[in-house]
Amino acid sequence: MTFAPELLAKTVAPSLDLTWEEDAIALRRDFHAHPELGFEETRSAAIVAERLRALGMEVREGVGRTGVIALLRGEAGDGPCVLVRADMDALPIEEANDWEWKSENKGAMHACGHDAHMAIGLSVARLLAEQKATLRGSVKFMFQPAEEGLGGAGKMIEDGLLLDPKPDFALALHVWSPLEKGLIGVAAGPVMACTDEFRARIIGKGGHGAMPEQTVDAVLMAAHTVVALQTIVSRNVKPLEAGVVTVGKIESGTAFNVIPGEAILSGTTRAFSDDVRALLEKRVREIVEVQPKVFGGESELTWITGFPAVVNDADVVERLIPTFEEVAGEGNVIEFEPTLGAEDMSVVLQHIPGCYFFVGARNEEIDAVYPHHHPKFNIDESAVLLGVRAMVEATKNLLG
Repeated sequence: MTFAPELLAKTVAPSLDLTWEEDAIALRRDFHAHPELGFEETRSAAIVAERLRALGMEVREGVGRTGVIALLRGEAGDGPCVLVRADMDALPIEEANDWEWKSENKGAMHACGHDAHMAIGLSVARLLAEQKATLRGSVKFMFQPAEEGLGGAGKMIEDGLLLDPKPDFALALHVWSPLEKGLIGVAAGPVMACTDEFRARIIGKGGHGAMPEQTVDAVLMAAHTVVALQTIVSRNVKPLEAGVVTVGKIESGTAFNVIPGEAILSGTTRAFSDDVRALLEKRVREIVEVQPKVFGGESELTWITGFPAVVNDADVVERLIPTFEEVAGEGNVIEFEPTLGAEDMSVVLQHIPGCYFFVGARNEEIDAVYPHHHPKFNIDESAVLLGVRAMVEATKNLLG
Protein backbone atom coordinates (compact mmCIF):
# COMPACT_ATOMS: atom_id res chain seq x y z
CA MET A 1 0.00 0.00 0.00
CA THR A 2 1.26 3.49 -0.79
CA PHE A 3 0.29 6.88 0.56
CA ALA A 4 -1.01 9.58 -1.76
CA PRO A 5 1.69 12.28 -1.33
CA GLU A 6 -0.57 15.09 -2.54
CA LEU A 7 -2.74 14.68 0.57
CA LEU A 8 0.08 16.14 2.66
CA ALA A 9 -0.61 19.52 1.07
CA LYS A 10 -4.37 19.60 1.62
CA THR A 11 -6.99 18.78 4.19
CA VAL A 12 -10.13 16.76 3.48
CA ALA A 13 -12.93 15.50 5.67
CA PRO A 14 -12.49 11.98 7.06
CA SER A 15 -14.54 9.39 5.20
CA LEU A 16 -14.66 5.66 4.62
CA ASP A 17 -14.94 6.56 0.93
CA LEU A 18 -11.30 7.65 0.99
CA THR A 19 -8.42 5.23 0.81
CA TRP A 20 -7.43 4.15 4.30
CA GLU A 21 -4.20 6.17 4.02
CA GLU A 22 -6.02 9.36 3.05
CA ASP A 23 -8.65 8.77 5.71
CA ALA A 24 -6.04 8.21 8.40
CA ILE A 25 -4.37 11.56 7.71
CA ALA A 26 -7.74 13.30 7.47
CA LEU A 27 -8.77 11.86 10.82
CA ARG A 28 -5.52 12.94 12.45
CA ARG A 29 -5.92 16.51 11.20
CA ASP A 30 -9.57 16.68 12.23
CA PHE A 31 -8.78 15.48 15.74
CA HIS A 32 -5.83 17.88 15.90
CA ALA A 33 -8.07 20.84 15.07
CA HIS A 34 -10.55 19.88 17.81
CA PRO A 35 -8.55 18.94 20.93
CA GLU A 36 -10.36 18.07 24.15
CA LEU A 37 -8.90 17.82 27.64
CA GLY A 38 -9.12 14.78 29.91
CA PHE A 39 -12.64 13.51 30.60
CA GLU A 40 -13.98 16.16 28.19
CA GLU A 41 -13.45 14.15 24.99
CA THR A 42 -17.12 14.15 24.01
CA ARG A 43 -16.67 15.11 20.35
CA SER A 44 -13.75 12.76 19.86
CA ALA A 45 -15.57 9.88 21.54
CA ALA A 46 -18.69 10.48 19.45
CA ILE A 47 -16.69 10.36 16.22
CA VAL A 48 -14.91 7.21 17.38
CA ALA A 49 -18.15 5.46 18.35
CA GLU A 50 -19.90 6.43 15.13
CA ARG A 51 -17.03 5.17 13.00
CA LEU A 52 -16.74 1.87 14.89
CA ARG A 53 -20.48 1.24 14.56
CA ALA A 54 -20.23 1.95 10.84
CA LEU A 55 -17.64 -0.83 10.71
CA GLY A 56 -20.17 -3.25 12.24
CA MET A 57 -18.65 -3.51 15.72
CA GLU A 58 -20.27 -3.90 19.10
CA VAL A 59 -19.73 -0.51 20.72
CA ARG A 60 -20.03 0.66 24.31
CA GLU A 61 -19.73 4.36 25.16
CA GLY A 62 -19.21 6.19 28.44
CA VAL A 63 -16.64 3.70 29.72
CA GLY A 64 -14.55 5.41 32.37
CA ARG A 65 -16.69 8.52 31.80
CA THR A 66 -15.80 9.36 28.19
CA GLY A 67 -14.06 6.24 26.91
CA VAL A 68 -15.22 3.94 24.13
CA ILE A 69 -14.88 0.16 23.81
CA ALA A 70 -15.61 -1.76 20.62
CA LEU A 71 -15.42 -5.48 19.89
CA LEU A 72 -14.58 -6.97 16.51
CA ARG A 73 -15.33 -10.69 16.30
CA GLY A 74 -13.31 -12.70 13.82
CA GLU A 75 -15.23 -15.14 11.64
CA ALA A 76 -12.54 -17.80 11.13
CA GLY A 77 -13.01 -19.57 14.45
CA ASP A 78 -12.12 -19.31 18.10
CA GLY A 79 -8.94 -17.62 19.21
CA PRO A 80 -7.48 -15.13 21.65
CA CYS A 81 -8.72 -11.63 22.34
CA VAL A 82 -6.27 -8.80 21.60
CA LEU A 83 -6.76 -5.38 23.16
CA VAL A 84 -5.72 -2.40 21.00
CA ARG A 85 -5.53 0.92 22.83
CA ALA A 86 -5.54 4.56 21.67
CA ASP A 87 -5.69 7.56 24.01
CA MET A 88 -7.81 10.59 23.15
CA ASP A 89 -7.08 13.54 25.44
CA ALA A 90 -5.23 16.76 24.64
CA LEU A 91 -3.15 19.07 26.82
CA PRO A 92 -3.88 22.52 28.31
CA ILE A 93 -1.43 24.24 25.93
CA GLU A 94 -1.98 27.14 23.52
CA GLU A 95 -0.77 25.95 20.13
CA ALA A 96 1.98 28.02 18.49
CA ASN A 97 1.83 26.32 15.08
CA ASP A 98 0.11 27.99 12.15
CA TRP A 99 -1.47 25.63 9.67
CA GLU A 100 -4.93 24.85 8.39
CA TRP A 101 -5.60 22.19 11.01
CA LYS A 102 -4.22 24.02 14.05
CA SER A 103 -6.24 23.87 17.27
CA GLU A 104 -9.58 25.66 17.16
CA ASN A 105 -10.05 25.26 20.92
CA LYS A 106 -8.31 28.00 22.88
CA GLY A 107 -6.02 26.69 25.58
CA ALA A 108 -6.07 23.10 24.32
CA MET A 109 -3.70 21.31 21.95
CA HIS A 110 -2.81 17.81 20.84
CA ALA A 111 0.82 18.30 21.82
CA CYS A 112 1.57 14.65 22.57
CA GLY A 113 0.30 12.84 19.48
CA HIS A 114 -3.01 11.50 20.77
CA ASP A 115 -4.68 12.87 17.63
CA ALA A 116 -2.46 10.48 15.67
CA HIS A 117 -3.22 7.66 18.10
CA MET A 118 -6.97 8.01 17.51
CA ALA A 119 -6.45 8.11 13.76
CA ILE A 120 -4.25 5.02 13.97
CA GLY A 121 -6.77 3.18 16.16
CA LEU A 122 -9.68 3.89 13.82
CA SER A 123 -7.63 2.93 10.76
CA VAL A 124 -6.57 -0.34 12.39
CA ALA A 125 -10.24 -1.00 13.16
CA ARG A 126 -11.13 -0.32 9.52
CA LEU A 127 -8.50 -2.62 8.06
CA LEU A 128 -9.15 -5.46 10.50
CA ALA A 129 -12.91 -5.19 9.98
CA GLU A 130 -12.31 -5.62 6.25
CA GLN A 131 -10.38 -8.81 7.04
CA LYS A 132 -12.65 -10.25 9.74
CA ALA A 133 -13.57 -13.26 7.60
CA THR A 134 -9.98 -14.45 7.94
CA LEU A 135 -9.46 -13.57 11.61
CA ARG A 136 -9.65 -15.94 14.55
CA GLY A 137 -10.66 -14.71 17.98
CA SER A 138 -11.55 -11.08 18.63
CA VAL A 139 -10.09 -7.60 18.88
CA LYS A 140 -11.18 -5.23 21.62
CA PHE A 141 -10.56 -1.56 20.83
CA MET A 142 -9.93 0.74 23.79
CA PHE A 143 -10.26 4.46 23.11
CA GLN A 144 -9.15 5.94 26.39
CA PRO A 145 -9.83 9.31 27.97
CA ALA A 146 -7.58 11.24 30.33
CA GLU A 147 -4.18 9.63 29.89
CA GLU A 148 -2.42 12.87 30.81
CA GLY A 149 -2.21 12.36 34.56
CA LEU A 150 -5.87 11.73 35.32
CA GLY A 151 -5.83 7.94 35.22
CA GLY A 152 -8.36 7.24 32.49
CA ALA A 153 -7.11 3.69 31.96
CA GLY A 154 -7.84 2.77 35.56
CA LYS A 155 -11.32 4.28 35.26
CA MET A 156 -12.00 2.12 32.22
CA ILE A 157 -10.81 -1.00 34.07
CA GLU A 158 -13.19 -0.14 36.91
CA ASP A 159 -15.93 0.11 34.29
CA GLY A 160 -15.35 -3.40 32.93
CA LEU A 161 -12.72 -2.91 30.24
CA LEU A 162 -11.03 -6.24 30.96
CA LEU A 163 -14.23 -8.28 31.11
CA ASP A 164 -16.48 -10.03 28.58
CA PRO A 165 -14.19 -11.01 27.00
CA LYS A 166 -10.99 -10.64 28.98
CA PRO A 167 -8.14 -9.83 26.60
CA ASP A 168 -5.27 -12.28 26.31
CA PHE A 169 -2.84 -9.69 24.94
CA ALA A 170 -2.62 -5.89 24.92
CA LEU A 171 -1.05 -3.54 22.37
CA ALA A 172 -0.42 0.20 22.45
CA LEU A 173 1.89 2.61 20.67
CA HIS A 174 3.16 6.16 20.86
CA VAL A 175 4.24 8.35 17.97
CA TRP A 176 7.58 9.56 19.26
CA SER A 177 9.21 12.88 18.36
CA PRO A 178 12.75 11.94 19.50
CA LEU A 179 12.73 8.97 17.08
CA GLU A 180 13.36 9.49 13.37
CA LYS A 181 10.52 8.83 10.94
CA GLY A 182 10.44 5.30 9.57
CA LEU A 183 11.76 3.70 12.75
CA ILE A 184 9.99 1.51 15.28
CA GLY A 185 11.39 1.33 18.81
CA VAL A 186 10.57 -1.61 21.07
CA ALA A 187 12.11 -3.36 24.07
CA ALA A 188 11.28 -6.04 26.61
CA GLY A 189 10.85 -5.05 30.23
CA PRO A 190 10.29 -1.48 31.46
CA VAL A 191 10.06 1.16 28.73
CA MET A 192 8.43 3.98 30.71
CA ALA A 193 8.77 4.85 34.38
CA CYS A 194 6.48 4.72 37.35
CA THR A 195 5.54 8.15 38.64
CA ASP A 196 4.53 9.64 41.99
CA GLU A 197 3.81 13.20 43.07
CA PHE A 198 4.51 15.03 46.30
CA ARG A 199 3.58 18.34 47.90
CA ALA A 200 5.62 19.60 50.86
CA ARG A 201 4.40 22.44 53.07
CA ILE A 202 7.33 24.14 54.82
CA ILE A 203 6.13 26.00 57.92
CA GLY A 204 8.12 28.76 59.59
CA LYS A 205 7.45 32.19 61.07
CA GLY A 206 7.13 35.25 58.87
CA GLY A 207 8.26 38.78 59.55
CA HIS A 208 9.96 41.92 58.31
CA GLY A 209 12.73 41.46 55.78
CA ALA A 210 14.98 43.74 57.83
CA MET A 211 14.52 41.68 61.00
CA PRO A 212 15.39 38.10 60.02
CA GLU A 213 16.38 37.18 63.57
CA GLN A 214 12.71 37.38 64.53
CA THR A 215 11.62 34.95 61.83
CA VAL A 216 11.93 31.34 60.80
CA ASP A 217 12.53 31.83 57.09
CA ALA A 218 10.37 29.49 54.99
CA VAL A 219 12.20 30.41 51.78
CA LEU A 220 15.56 29.49 53.30
CA MET A 221 14.18 26.19 54.60
CA ALA A 222 12.59 25.43 51.24
CA ALA A 223 15.86 26.13 49.43
CA HIS A 224 17.84 23.80 51.69
CA THR A 225 15.14 21.15 51.32
CA VAL A 226 15.28 21.29 47.52
CA VAL A 227 19.07 20.97 47.56
CA ALA A 228 18.89 18.05 50.00
CA LEU A 229 16.32 16.28 47.82
CA GLN A 230 18.78 16.39 44.93
CA THR A 231 21.19 14.18 46.88
CA ILE A 232 18.77 11.25 46.82
CA VAL A 233 19.58 10.05 43.30
CA SER A 234 23.29 10.84 43.51
CA ARG A 235 23.87 9.29 46.95
CA ASN A 236 21.06 6.80 47.66
CA VAL A 237 20.20 5.23 44.30
CA LYS A 238 22.67 2.69 42.90
CA PRO A 239 24.59 4.21 39.96
CA LEU A 240 23.38 1.51 37.55
CA GLU A 241 19.71 2.12 38.39
CA ALA A 242 17.55 5.03 37.28
CA GLY A 243 15.67 7.50 39.42
CA VAL A 244 14.51 11.11 39.27
CA VAL A 245 13.47 13.55 41.99
CA THR A 246 12.27 16.85 40.55
CA VAL A 247 10.87 19.87 42.36
CA GLY A 248 9.03 21.67 39.60
CA LYS A 249 7.15 24.31 41.56
CA ILE A 250 7.93 26.54 44.56
CA GLU A 251 5.32 28.89 45.99
CA SER A 252 6.12 31.42 48.72
CA GLY A 253 5.93 35.07 49.64
CA THR A 254 3.91 38.08 48.58
CA ALA A 255 6.34 41.01 48.86
CA PHE A 256 10.06 41.70 48.34
CA ASN A 257 10.62 42.94 51.88
CA VAL A 258 8.64 40.33 53.81
CA ILE A 259 10.11 37.02 54.95
CA PRO A 260 7.33 34.49 54.37
CA GLY A 261 6.25 32.03 57.01
CA GLU A 262 5.29 29.28 54.58
CA ALA A 263 6.48 27.74 51.36
CA ILE A 264 5.04 24.97 49.18
CA LEU A 265 7.21 22.60 47.17
CA SER A 266 5.59 20.45 44.49
CA GLY A 267 7.44 17.72 42.66
CA THR A 268 7.58 14.29 41.14
CA THR A 269 9.63 11.10 41.43
CA ARG A 270 10.29 8.59 38.65
CA ALA A 271 11.79 5.09 38.65
CA PHE A 272 11.69 1.84 36.70
CA SER A 273 11.69 -0.58 39.64
CA ASP A 274 9.43 -0.90 42.69
CA ASP A 275 12.50 -0.98 44.95
CA VAL A 276 13.83 2.36 43.69
CA ARG A 277 10.33 3.80 43.75
CA ALA A 278 9.98 2.88 47.44
CA LEU A 279 13.46 4.23 48.21
CA LEU A 280 12.66 7.60 46.61
CA GLU A 281 9.48 7.95 48.64
CA LYS A 282 11.26 6.98 51.87
CA ARG A 283 14.06 9.49 51.39
CA VAL A 284 11.76 12.33 50.28
CA ARG A 285 9.69 11.81 53.42
CA GLU A 286 12.78 11.78 55.65
CA ILE A 287 14.32 14.90 54.13
CA VAL A 288 11.11 16.91 54.13
CA GLU A 289 10.52 15.99 57.78
CA VAL A 290 14.03 16.69 59.06
CA GLN A 291 15.46 19.54 56.95
CA PRO A 292 13.13 22.34 58.16
CA LYS A 293 13.70 21.33 61.78
CA VAL A 294 17.37 22.27 61.43
CA PHE A 295 16.20 25.89 61.13
CA GLY A 296 13.41 25.67 63.71
CA GLY A 297 10.57 25.02 61.29
CA GLU A 298 8.08 22.26 60.64
CA SER A 299 6.70 20.51 57.59
CA GLU A 300 3.79 18.54 56.20
CA LEU A 301 4.02 16.15 53.25
CA THR A 302 1.30 14.93 50.92
CA TRP A 303 2.25 11.93 48.77
CA ILE A 304 0.19 11.03 45.72
CA THR A 305 0.87 7.57 44.33
CA GLY A 306 0.78 7.60 40.56
CA PHE A 307 1.11 5.00 37.83
CA PRO A 308 3.36 1.93 37.77
CA ALA A 309 6.08 1.48 35.16
CA VAL A 310 5.14 0.40 31.64
CA VAL A 311 6.57 -3.12 31.41
CA ASN A 312 6.54 -5.07 28.16
CA ASP A 313 6.21 -8.84 28.23
CA ALA A 314 9.45 -10.38 26.95
CA ASP A 315 7.74 -13.25 25.12
CA VAL A 316 5.30 -10.92 23.35
CA VAL A 317 8.10 -8.58 22.29
CA GLU A 318 10.22 -11.45 20.98
CA ARG A 319 7.23 -12.70 19.00
CA LEU A 320 6.50 -9.28 17.47
CA ILE A 321 9.98 -8.06 16.50
CA PRO A 322 10.03 -10.06 13.20
CA THR A 323 6.58 -8.65 12.40
CA PHE A 324 7.77 -5.10 13.00
CA GLU A 325 10.82 -5.76 10.84
CA GLU A 326 8.60 -6.95 7.99
CA VAL A 327 6.54 -3.77 8.26
CA ALA A 328 9.30 -1.18 8.78
CA GLY A 329 12.05 -2.84 6.78
CA GLU A 330 15.45 -4.26 7.66
CA GLY A 331 17.41 -2.08 10.08
CA ASN A 332 14.42 0.08 10.98
CA VAL A 333 13.42 -1.68 14.21
CA ILE A 334 15.62 -0.57 17.09
CA GLU A 335 15.88 -1.44 20.76
CA PHE A 336 14.09 1.37 22.53
CA GLU A 337 16.00 3.17 25.27
CA PRO A 338 13.59 3.43 28.23
CA THR A 339 12.31 6.88 29.08
CA LEU A 340 11.47 8.26 32.51
CA GLY A 341 8.26 9.63 31.11
CA ALA A 342 5.12 7.95 32.45
CA GLU A 343 1.97 6.50 30.94
CA ASP A 344 -1.11 4.86 32.49
CA MET A 345 -1.28 2.04 29.94
CA SER A 346 0.91 0.50 32.62
CA VAL A 347 -2.15 -0.44 34.67
CA VAL A 348 -3.50 -2.50 31.75
CA LEU A 349 -0.16 -4.23 31.28
CA GLN A 350 -0.18 -5.20 34.96
CA HIS A 351 -3.15 -7.45 34.13
CA ILE A 352 -2.39 -8.55 30.58
CA PRO A 353 0.87 -9.43 28.80
CA GLY A 354 1.52 -7.05 25.99
CA CYS A 355 3.72 -4.66 24.07
CA TYR A 356 3.95 -0.88 24.09
CA PHE A 357 6.04 0.33 21.15
CA PHE A 358 7.17 3.63 19.66
CA VAL A 359 6.86 4.93 16.10
CA GLY A 360 9.32 7.54 14.85
CA ALA A 361 7.78 10.94 14.06
CA ARG A 362 10.82 13.22 13.83
CA ASN A 363 11.67 15.01 10.59
CA GLU A 364 13.90 18.10 10.62
CA GLU A 365 12.91 18.98 7.04
CA ILE A 366 9.36 19.86 8.15
CA ASP A 367 10.39 21.18 11.59
CA ALA A 368 8.94 18.14 13.35
CA VAL A 369 11.64 18.35 16.01
CA TYR A 370 9.94 19.76 19.08
CA PRO A 371 9.49 17.63 22.20
CA HIS A 372 6.18 16.30 23.39
CA HIS A 373 4.10 18.83 25.37
CA HIS A 374 5.67 21.76 23.45
CA PRO A 375 3.37 24.41 21.85
CA LYS A 376 5.08 23.80 18.49
CA PHE A 377 4.95 19.99 18.71
CA ASN A 378 4.46 18.37 15.32
CA ILE A 379 4.89 14.96 13.71
CA ASP A 380 5.82 13.59 10.34
CA GLU A 381 2.47 12.12 9.31
CA SER A 382 4.15 9.06 7.82
CA ALA A 383 4.24 7.93 11.46
CA VAL A 384 0.46 7.54 11.32
CA LEU A 385 0.67 5.19 8.37
CA LEU A 386 3.58 3.18 9.78
CA GLY A 387 1.73 2.95 13.09
CA VAL A 388 -1.34 1.58 11.38
CA ARG A 389 0.59 -1.06 9.47
CA ALA A 390 2.58 -2.10 12.53
CA MET A 391 -0.48 -2.35 14.75
CA VAL A 392 -2.52 -4.28 12.18
CA GLU A 393 0.21 -6.85 11.65
CA ALA A 394 1.03 -7.13 15.37
CA THR A 395 -2.64 -7.76 16.13
CA LYS A 396 -2.90 -10.44 13.45
CA ASN A 397 0.27 -12.06 14.78
CA LEU A 398 -1.17 -12.35 18.28
CA LEU A 399 -4.52 -13.60 17.00
CA GLY A 400 -2.61 -16.51 15.47
